[in-house]
Parts: sequence; structure tokens; C-alpha cells
Amino acid sequence: MVPRNKFLIEAFIEMLSAERGASENTLSSYCRDLDDFDDHCATSGASFVAVDAGIIRSYLSSLAKRHYAASSQARKLSTLRQFFKFLYSDGIRNDDPTGTLESPRQGRPLPKVLSEQDVDVLMTVAENETNNTDAGPLLRLRARRTRAMLETLYATGMRVSELVALPVTATAGDKRFLIIRGKGNKERLVPLTQIARDAMAGYLSRRLELGRYKDSPWLFPSSGKSGHFTRQAFARDLKDLAVRSGLAPAKVSPHVLRHAFASHLLQNGADLRTVQQLLGHADISTTQIYTHVLDERLRQLVEDHHPLARLD
Repeated sequence: MVPRNKFLIEAFIEMLSAERGASENTLSSYCRDLDDFDDHCATSGASFVAVDAGIIRSYLSSLAKRHYAASSQARKLSTLRQFFKFLYSDGIRNDDPTGTLESPRQGRPLPKVLSEQDVDVLMTVAENETNNTDAGPLLRLRARRTRAMLETLYATGMRVSELVALPVTATAGDKRFLIIRGKGNKERLVPLTQIARDAMAGYLSRRLELGRYKDSPWLFPSSGKSGHFTRQAFARDLKDLAVRSGLAPAKVSPHVLRHAFASHLLQNGADLRTVQQLLGHADISTTQIYTHVLDERLRQLVEDHHPLARLD
């Protein structure tokens, strides 16, 4: 390594530690990024004082050839931006070679989605477990809670934080709908399927029979600090259910079920604006992550119905 480069890296790391209070993990990450860049510069014998935009571009190209993800490339470029900004501000350089560089394009990852068949398998196993007469009363109550939460989540697409914090009064009034209090304390009305209503009624009936949490204000109470069932506990129960259903547990989570709700609606003809309202997205641009589903449905519609689609 060029000694001068080593000295400049140490000066930068010292500044991050002393002036910004960066953590050890952050400092180690910056060190690794800058050491990797310096290895690239060593092939031409360039010091950091003489590096130009062309050398940085060639470095970014080398990252792509080494199969670094776009997100990792962008992180390393961010390190270089901060480093060369430091050199410029300290008068070590009279320019910043990263100023004209664009960050690598990062494609927005598509959400993980369960197929309709996968969801059917989960629902069937959850329902069967509520009818297991060999299980004790508390286990059967837990099975009914899991099924009620699963059916409600898939029927409404609500956030898991909204699901676990539902008050018991949410089931009052018109049982065909749920009032959900979402982000920003905004309320929205979502329809509840008959199957979900039946699952909810079965859970509440069993809870009443056992005299559990009769004074709790929560629909899904627990003895924990919050007073209601937690997101983490429900995620755990879902993964356990996935294993018993023969599905990969990594494939199943409350958030994935929310994605499945949105994707399956779009696949079956719902429009994006309706899905936005049901999900509680303030901006439709957030909902547009699901446009890949619409694209596929529109392509299929053209292939199935356009008079010229089947001509060779």
C-alpha cells in the first residue's frame, strides 16, 4: 500500500471517530471499503491525492465484475464520497473527483409473495388444528387465535402492528367491516370476509368459555408488558405453522401475508387505487411496488383476448 494513502485513511477514520462518534462497526466498514479501493489504485500506483473520476469509475466497474450487488456498490461509493469530501475540506485536494459520479442504479426489490395455493395450505392446517380434540384447552385457544389472526391479516392486508393492537371493540357494530387505526393515527374501514368473521367469532367464543382476559381492552391480549400479543410472537407462530404446513418458514411472515393480500387482489382484477386504500398507503407510489402483478395480468389479457395475439 502507498504509505501516503495509508496515512490519509487513518486521518479520515480518526476524524469519524473523534468528530462524529462513529461506532467500531462503522469505522471497520469504512476501513474495509477504503483498503479495497486502495488495492485497486495500487495497480496504477496512484495516490489518493492524484485519483481522478476515471479511476473511481474503473473501480466501480471492477465491483460489478466481482458480482457485488448494486446496493454494495452504492455503499462503497458513498464511502468514497465522504472520504474525498474530507480530503477537499482539509485542503489535501483542491477538488472532489466523486462530484460527477452517479450512484449505481438499485432496482427496487419485489416483495416476497405466497401463492394462493400456499395460503390455502396455511389456512387448512390452521383450521384443522382448531379441531384437534387431543390438545388441551389452552392449546386449542392458541390455535383459534392463530387462525383468527391469520384469516384477518389475509382478509384485510393490514399491517401486523395494526393487527396485534386491535381493540376488542373493533368487532362491535357491523361485523362485515373492521375499523383500523393506522399510521398517523388515521382510521380506515376494511371489509372482513365471512371466513375471517367466523374465525374471529370462534376465537372470542373460546376465550369467553375459558374466562381468559375478560377485562382486557385488546382483541388479542397477552400477559406481556404491552397487554396485547406482540408482532414478534405472531411472526414466530406463523413460522411454526409454516413448518407444520410443509412450507419453508423463511417464506412466511406477517409482512409476506400483507403482500399476498395485495398481489392476489390485483391478480384477480382489483385496481391499484383500491388496493392503496385497503393497505392504508398515503401515497399511491408506495403501492406501485405491486405493478409487476398488473403488468403480468395485462400481458395475459392481451395474449388471451387480442385478435392478433395468437397469430404467428
